[in-house]
Amino acid sequence: MINQIKETSDYLKDKGFESPEIGVILGTGLGKLPDEIEILAEISYNHIPYFPTATVEFHKGKLIYGILEGKKVIVMQGRFHLYEGYTPEDVTYPVRVMKLLGIKKLLVSNASGSINLNFKKGELMLIDDHINLQGGSPLAFKGVEKLGERFVDMSAPYNLEMNSALEKIAKKHSIKLHKGVYASVLGPQLETRAEYRMLKIIGADAVGMSTVPEVIVANHLNIPVSAISVITDEGNPDDLKPVNISEIIAMAEKAEPNMITLFKELIKNL
Repeated sequence: MINQIKETSDYLKDKGFESPEIGVILGTGLGKLPDEIEILAEISYNHIPYFPTATVEFHKGKLIYGILEGKKVIVMQGRFHLYEGYTPEDVTYPVRVMKLLGIKKLLVSNASGSINLNFKKGELMLIDDHINLQGGSPLAFKGVEKLGERFVDMSAPYNLEMNSALEKIAKKHSIKLHKGVYASVLGPQLETRAEYRMLKIIGADAVGMSTVPEVIVANHLNIPVSAISVITDEGNPDDLKPVNISEIIAMAEKAEPNMITLFKELIKNL
């Protein structure tokens, strides 16, 4: 894997991806941040050596490099999921590449369903902690110790300084930003009523199908990371309605401007 990461990194450097400072991973329905970027280079995932290809129709599948708020950023417009048939190593491969390219901070976004029913559709949740229910780890492979400490400390997986800054920015812009625990499940099926009840009992505030593998690897590589969930649906087991995926995408797009404001302001001050 080390040789593959280097080959991918060298390929991207040749395409103009030089010394990015901040990496950004954009989740479902959250693809408009690049509109704010002075784009210097972009390339489809299927042209990048050893990169997986995004197979979800609402994920663009592009790696973008440019200037945002005076900082060099590298943005994943579309991410990879275990439910697409990829391994945890595949899903997190881009994080390892971004580290080799030079990123010092990582920002992650996702769409999720609320377990905490005080969190409403269209609102944002700053991830304070997570529960990994995906049944595996992106660090559980032979030779992982060559890439970083095998037994990674996860007592504070989300950077306290960046999270605090995001809360201050939200207050400044009158953006409702909850703080809570994100549970990551395998998917792609949505949760049953009993599963929503279980998630509430174990302490989850929101549930989704991504983010945790990338955050684990960011911690493995000593990259400070912050993540924001856009609440796109509500998992009330006592009044559970059939999920409409197009409505979820529409809700993510509606909430996206607030998330973009938070990320832009944070990047400006990093």
